Amino acid sequence: MSRQPSRRSEKQKISTELFILTYGTLVAQLCEDYEKDEDINKELDKMGCNIGVRLVEDFLARSNIAQCRNFHETAEVIAKVAFKMYLGVTPRVTFWNQAGDDCSLFLEKNPLMSYVEIPEKHSYLLYSNLICGILRGALKMVRLHVDIQLLQDSVKDNKVTEIRMKLMRRHKVVRTVEKKQKCPVGT
Repeated sequence: MSRQPSRRSEKQKISTELFILTYGTLVAQLCEDYEKDEDINKELDKMGCNIGVRLVEDFLARSNIAQCRNFHETAEVIAKVAFKMYLGVTPRVTFWNQAGDDCSLFLEKNPLMSYVEIPEKHSYLLYSNLICGILRGALKMVRLHVDIQLLQDSVKDNKVTEIRMKLMRRHKVVRTVEKKQKCPVGT
């Protein structure tokens, strides 16, 4: 007896494909709107950060993941759960430094690259930079300040996409009792 795919996995596949097609159109529009690739890269990172800030809540609710104990666990959850959940791929987590706060994510197959041809005049475009922004925004929401850089992008004839993540600091939860302030006269 063969098992039919679940509706959830079919919806996920459609959502991922729609995102990939829409993303290509977004990058094409940014290429028209901005002259410099550096400006496009910054805009993709900024958009990604805004997505990550909002996406983390959905991820935590859907994945039912417990709080990670260290950055190593966090990187593994990102690779094995988050990437699989939203993009249908599982990057390798490797090249850890001795302190355990710096690693690379390697995507052998980057789903964003499915329908892409970058014009030659955009040789400094970091096509997958949105992913870096998403990771930075999501990690910020769980109180981790992480420097994230796209080191290799398969759109530029690299065999893999490499994203480098460096934990800069953990933000502590500060609980304070706020006093109601009186509104100054005249405002």
